[in-house]
Amino acid sequence: MVSRHRLASSHASRWSIRACLLAMALAASATPMRAQAPVRPFQELSLSASTMRDSLVSLARAQLGKRYVRGGTSPDKGFDCSGLVKYIMAAFQFDVPRTARQQAKSGLALATDTSRLRPGDLLTFGKKTSASHIGIYVGNGRFIHASSVAGRVIESPVNRRPSRLIKVWSGARRILALDDSIPVDTASASAALGPKIRS
Repeated sequence: MVSRHRLASSHASRWSIRACLLAMALAASATPMRAQAPVRPFQELSLSASTMRDSLVSLARAQLGKRYVRGGTSPDKGFDCSGLVKYIMAAFQFDVPRTARQQAKSGLALATDTSRLRPGDLLTFGKKTSASHIGIYVGNGRFIHASSVAGRVIESPVNRRPSRLIKVWSGARRILALDDSIPVDTASASAALGPKIRS
């Protein structure tokens, strides 16, 4: 038979454990919790878009110096302006038409303002209604294009002074969506955002 002393001791021990746990719970609830960092659910997508844009620019820069060939679409045989754009975009699984005039209608129209551009945007040159030259924006007010005048793929400032041989910058198009690496859905985005994106 268990002595009354042992029962009392066991009972007291349980109460002291419960009291201790209760005190710990109260202390924890009284201590202010540290604020958690805000969660950005699309941070990874934004990072992947930035990485894709950087990779696109790197591939475009790898073509610098390749010769200009009318109708050319590859580094081995040479490029014309739209052939270069098609080659770079195809490497990232973006399907764009073959000619500068057709490419100038792809994606979404942007304002001709370098502060609004992102690397990978397409820049069109010539008449607004019918572009005759196209290149890829690489950041810092510069673009890469296959130049018939230079006879090769070059990097140039966007706001070059137009001349008889240098066509005026007339438009910009966004092929990559704003915050991720999926192609722009031109029809639905245009309907929702109007004729020009001002991102």
